[in-house]
Amino acid sequence: MAGEITETGELYSSYVGLVYMFNLIVGTGALTMPKAFATAGWLVSLILLVFLGFMSFVTTTFVIEAMAAANAQLCWKRMENHKEEEDDDSSTASDSDVLIRDNYERAEKRPILSVQRRGSPNLFEITDRVEMGQMASMFFNKVGVNLFYFCIIVYLYGDLAIYAAAVPFSLMQVTCSTTGNDSCGVEADTKYNDTDRCWGPLRRVDAYHIYLAIFTLLLGPFTFFDVQKTKYLQILTSLMRWIAFAVMIVLALVRIGHGQGEGHPPLADFSGVRNLFGVCVYSFMCQHSLPSLVTPVSSKRHLTRLVFLDYVLILAFYGLLSFTAIFCFRGDSLMDMYTLNFARCDVVGLAAVRFFLGLFPVFTISTNFPIIAVTLRNNWKTLFHREGGTYPWVVDRVVFPTITLVPPVLVAFCTHDLESLVGITGAYAGTGIQYVIPAFLVYHCRRDTQLAFGCGVSNKHRSPFRHTFWVGFVLLWAFSCFIFVTANIVLSETQL
Repeated sequence: MAGEITETGELYSSYVGLVYMFNLIVGTGALTMPKAFATAGWLVSLILLVFLGFMSFVTTTFVIEAMAAANAQLCWKRMENHKEEEDDDSSTASDSDVLIRDNYERAEKRPILSVQRRGSPNLFEITDRVEMGQMASMFFNKVGVNLFYFCIIVYLYGDLAIYAAAVPFSLMQVTCSTTGNDSCGVEADTKYNDTDRCWGPLRRVDAYHIYLAIFTLLLGPFTFFDVQKTKYLQILTSLMRWIAFAVMIVLALVRIGHGQGEGHPPLADFSGVRNLFGVCVYSFMCQHSLPSLVTPVSSKRHLTRLVFLDYVLILAFYGLLSFTAIFCFRGDSLMDMYTLNFARCDVVGLAAVRFFLGLFPVFTISTNFPIIAVTLRNNWKTLFHREGGTYPWVVDRVVFPTITLVPPVLVAFCTHDLESLVGITGAYAGTGIQYVIPAFLVYHCRRDTQLAFGCGVSNKHRSPFRHTFWVGFVLLWAFSCFIFVTANIVLSETQL
């Protein structure tokens, strides 16, 4: 995500790209969605989910348009550099070449569009993987670039805090026993407090902190090195994710079909909308990774249609997962991490399935934590980088990794309320990345494109939401959401 033009990577078909995008969007946020649905009421949740999915689709098309505009600028610069080299090579040409040069110069004076129509490749083809940071540098001023990196960094900190809390929390829930807090010997209604005993004199919160310390000691050192997610690791985690989701949906449907469904969710409860909003925004997050997903797609002819199909499928999946959950389990018994509802013997009889679902977040999140940590560290480096300058070894290898790792671990130490962590991360930093940045990117890229290429040039990847009204609407919606969530938090704290 750091600001640079990177390798395009191995090309793949548009349908493979559709699968990759589906896998990217459907992640940890989906596991916190059922509880948010139950808290806010099924009708309000459904309406908000569909609307936020639509808004995310709008801004996704904005980012794709900005990617095409950035590629056009880079392509035109390469063409101009090539022409300058040709001019230098021909400076010693004979007088017989003067006429040819005159014709070339006359062609140079034509508008860019006419040159493009005479056989130049389409300037707006997305061939270079221009990351979000590079697009911000191309279209924003210095203040805008710094605000962009600030937003990205806050979002990544929230991501790491969620991951750092989710793994120890899942381990605590699965392994703690009161005499042993073991789910097989406990009624479904049993509620646990952090002060309840876990092992001997150790409380549940003590077990959580022990697991957090182990998690930090095992995965934290990766922040000090360069790591990347291998293709086979990605395949393995994706396979585990879809097995887990499929098993949970099937088990919930079976319980409902057998008349064992306990859920009676309300139509609407506006007190839960704040967290639901944040969870939904977080669960549709993909804009920051679009350059890596879209650029390698071999055929981009029907790109917007495929993205729309992806969003429809994701909406259907989120709806199926959440509705089966809220009608299978009572709202007050739904866990922050939905997989933990299946770590009980009265729900799942087979021990292997029970432990697989209970520990599923541990495996998948642990593989992602180092990748996100390294990404955050690199964004810190890019934010403070000065042209031609280098960092001292201590700053590069110690300071940046430390400021990357310590804050999210401290947040996870203070709270394991995953629903609130996801809600706040999505409502604030998520709003910036998903709404504000794409809206400003597309506005500035349209203005720069018009100045550079003239009014007659058409961006083949232009968003279907091309009217300026949509940019204004997205920004107004983002501002309204920010005010609503902030006011809701303040009012909630005042009541407490």
